[in-house]
Amino acid sequence: MSSYRGRFAPSPTGPLHFGSLFAALVSYLEARRNSGTWLVRIEDIDPLREAPGASQQIIETLEAHHLFSDEPIVFQSAHSAEYESLLTKLDLRKAIFYCPCSRKYLATNGGRHNEACLRQSVDKQNCAQKFRNTEELYYWHDGMQGEHSYKLDDDFVLKRKESFYAYQLAVVNDDHRQNITHVVRGYDLLFSTPMQLALYQALDYKPPEFSHFPVLSAKGQKLSKQNHAKAVSSLQAKENLSCIFRLLGIEISSKCLSIPQMLETAIEHWNPKVLSRVKELPSPY
Repeated sequence: MSSYRGRFAPSPTGPLHFGSLFAALVSYLEARRNSGTWLVRIEDIDPLREAPGASQQIIETLEAHHLFSDEPIVFQSAHSAEYESLLTKLDLRKAIFYCPCSRKYLATNGGRHNEACLRQSVDKQNCAQKFRNTEELYYWHDGMQGEHSYKLDDDFVLKRKESFYAYQLAVVNDDHRQNITHVVRGYDLLFSTPMQLALYQALDYKPPEFSHFPVLSAKGQKLSKQNHAKAVSSLQAKENLSCIFRLLGIEISSKCLSIPQMLETAIEHWNPKVLSRVKELPSPY
């Protein structure tokens, strides 16, 4: 194995759909192309959005397609103490502030705080904890989308008023703890990158390399659980894989090969350049 460490990190808001399987497979192929390690992490930090039994369904669907994590699967919900410790570290570095503002208030002020909560003394128990944005311009080279720069204009949430940890905080903590070197994910998460780079910088962590592949869309909408994308059938694993391989420019017959053989053939022929600077692909479903 090389030093390359990648991951697939679904949220258990429902069963795996075709777009999620596409995401898992692209990240898997990139890890294997680089003779690297591929991990699965379940991002279950928002119990209000979690569907009962979805975590196990996702794992079983991945395994039916022979996409096995190289290390024990990690659940974010088991690491709350780490997230709290990270908030304390950021607080000591003056990188966060406590915000009592409602969404309605922020909406009427264009999302800005007008420095109000930065100046006033607030009841920390009833506040969101937010990253103190410095309005810095962040640059990064994206492995699939090329050069990018983005100026962070707004402060972003690290812990919600309801005491739930936010995605940006948890993902930076977990990618750092798991020594992830390459984050390969959908284009819909491209603009999470500058927020995560801001956190890496504030924490003196080395960021991973980022690559954002196109999202799958149907009728002009991204395939997602929110848009009622259908769950993939584990009984049609070979057909599902063949369909994704065709999207990636790889023709593999599902008739003569086993699933492990299909995956090995795909690894040999996979070239990420087929997705270079592509933001969206039409879904076959």
